[in-house]
Amino acid sequence: MLDEKNVVVTGANRGIGFETVRCCLKNGACVFAVVRKATDEVQKKMKSLEHGDKIKIFECDFADEESIKKCASEILAQKEPIYGLANIAGVIGSKKGFSMTSMQEIRNVFDVNFFAPLYFTQRLLKNMIRNKCGSIVNVSSIAAIDGGPGELEYCASKAALIGATKKLSRELGAFGIRVNSVAPGITGTDMARDMDEKLMQETLSTSVFKRLATPEEIAETIVWLLSANSNFITGQTIRVDGGM
Repeated sequence: MLDEKNVVVTGANRGIGFETVRCCLKNGACVFAVVRKATDEVQKKMKSLEHGDKIKIFECDFADEESIKKCASEILAQKEPIYGLANIAGVIGSKKGFSMTSMQEIRNVFDVNFFAPLYFTQRLLKNMIRNKCGSIVNVSSIAAIDGGPGELEYCASKAALIGATKKLSRELGAFGIRVNSVAPGITGTDMARDMDEKLMQETLSTSVFKRLATPEEIAETIVWLLSANSNFITGQTIRVDGGM
């Protein structure tokens, strides 16, 4: 599906991001994997994947605009065409009610979940526009659509990402670039493990399958949207939530 195409994946060292890297490699892509810290352990984990020799690893702190700028510049310095971009890196928030959450805490979540993927995308766009093809996939959440589970700042930042997805799909369609988002249900990642158990069970009870999604199931949808197999789909948000 992605034979020898270059795909950038953020949040690549764990959870949905790591499985997206694995799935991209399985489908023939070359991956620019963006992680917060490229420790020896992270590099070993990445390189141990099948076709791990097709991964290039870059560091980026998505809470820091200068770090985003530097990372994007390092990717562009490879002077290779970028076909796909999966914006997966994100944070969940303060785990407090709105009345107890400071505006700074809300801004911090928006910085990582909304402004960071927008700025990162903006820095890489000239490369994609030059090639007049490509696919961008933003990872949102069912919380953005349903209003829960999750705190206000998480729900609102992920909802803003859906709005940006719709707008960018119209703006970038003229350049042959598709923009979609994926809204996962509760998924078996570190983020889910930090979730209140009662809230998790209440949420899962509304699902047809009554279980967590696996990171692989979300990754498969992301990679399908990145690939030409979804060539006539843009501006959409696809729920992968087990029928909630």
